[in-house]
Amino acid sequence: MEINTPDSLIFDMDGTLWDALDTYTFCWNSAFLKLEMDIKTTREELRGMMGWEKEKVLAHFFKGMDHQKAEYIFEAIVEIQDEVLPQKGGLIYPDVKEGLKALSQKYKLFILSNCPKDSIKQFMFFAGIEDFITAEIAYGFNNQPKHKNMLLLKEKYALKNPIYIGDTDHDSKETSLAGFPFAHVTYGFGTTQQFDVRFDSFKSLTDYFLEID
Repeated sequence: MEINTPDSLIFDMDGTLWDALDTYTFCWNSAFLKLEMDIKTTREELRGMMGWEKEKVLAHFFKGMDHQKAEYIFEAIVEIQDEVLPQKGGLIYPDVKEGLKALSQKYKLFILSNCPKDSIKQFMFFAGIEDFITAEIAYGFNNQPKHKNMLLLKEKYALKNPIYIGDTDHDSKETSLAGFPFAHVTYGFGTTQQFDVRFDSFKSLTDYFLEID
């Protein structure tokens, strides 16, 4: 897809702006301990599920379990995450804060992620980037897939040429369904061969979008 000069940049969160896998792993295992469940997860196991919609996560991780019970456990995880994430946070990728500040002078910036309702707000608070972001939308807000939430943002904010920026093949496919160009970052949790432009660092991404006419 030819990239017309964008008027807005929509960012994925996990694997694109930061790595909070260690914190997520802590929250999951804390919930299992609280519920007296004899199971544990690992960073690598959660890494493989990054970017998935909640229902896919439940079906995969709690395979064979009653759906209502799986939902209850997931809500316990989210409850702990809501307490821990704003303080414990994660590793913000190099140049993200500075890059978002610079890009916000030229573009409307958004964050869209398949995460619990408040996780993006918690990330923004931890990273100190609230002033640079026009709006955010999480899967937990309306339980809609990414491509539908991309279109929701486009309509709500009258965006003309938005571009989605993410790290996984799922991001690429969802962006294609929305009819947007896709920018892939290679430093995250996934990979894809379907992209319109690719970046190996957030600095190179920032420089590209600051220079594009």
